[in-house]
Amino acid sequence: MATQSFNQFPSYPEMIYEALDELNQEGGANKSSITKYIETKYGDLNEELSKMLPLHLDNMKQTGDLIFLKNNYMKPGPDVPAKRGRGRPPKPKAPLPPGAVESVESAPPKPRGRPRKDPNAPPTSKKPKPAPVPGGPNSTDLGSTTGRPRGRPRKVRPQPAHDDDDDVEES
Repeated sequence: MATQSFNQFPSYPEMIYEALDELNQEGGANKSSITKYIETKYGDLNEELSKMLPLHLDNMKQTGDLIFLKNNYMKPGPDVPAKRGRGRPPKPKAPLPPGAVESVESAPPKPRGRPRKDPNAPPTSKKPKPAPVPGGPNSTDLGSTTGRPRGRPRKVRPQPAHDDDDDVEES
């Protein structure tokens, strides 16, 4: 014969599932309503509940036992909308009936990034660069149109300062 003491409480996941079943809200239940339900049912869990409940809710959310949507926790089921975000599978697409015309919405999405090179395409010839014209816009000599070379000026080492004030006699 199995004996169960009245001081033993069910595990936190069992209490959370029970609270969600009893609250039976359409969009799920938030953490405060779950806490209030557990406090009214089991009473003396105030300090322990405030520490352990968020840990168990987060753990159950990570393992997929609960779904967290719009600040509410709910059990996963067929009526719960699929989570949309990173790593989610794409929405299933219904196949087109034969003879149907593809619209812009049903066409496959455009590929991203640079298109791949065609391996069967003939190689392209490189265009030769024109010879630089002296004094032209690409010229590096000092005789360019502005009179300055392009780019950042070279660093100039500072000359050590000499104090010539010592040689001057005061009158």
